[in-house]
Amino acid sequence: MKRDMELVRELLFAIERCEHGHAPQQLNIEDYSDEQIGYHALLMSEAGLIHAVDSTCLGDETPSAIPIRMTWAGHDFLDACRDEGQWQRAMSVIGEQVKSAPFDVIKAVLAKLIELQVYKVIT
Repeated sequence: MKRDMELVRELLFAIERCEHGHAPQQLNIEDYSDEQIGYHALLMSEAGLIHAVDSTCLGDETPSAIPIRMTWAGHDFLDACRDEGQWQRAMSVIGEQVKSAPFDVIKAVLAKLIELQVYKVIT
């Protein structure tokens, strides 16, 4: 299964919408299967974006995790990609293969776009 940064972004939005800070018991993202969501939750946990519990059982075809809450790094990444225009701009800078771009590259591009935007405001 390929990592899908659009799904990562949508999962962060879904977790953020929960007013008490805990991830919802059931995460449903349109056009994505439970397997895709569980796998991406595991990846997001490994990347430090969320705290999650590995829920993979012996015999499962796909590794998965149950999200608990977003981390500081998760909030930072969501803030960097929150604006749809910024997100689309970053994706166009990176190119058509964004879903296979390294996470650190995506974060760096988003940070640079924000930095340039702030620079324009203060000059």
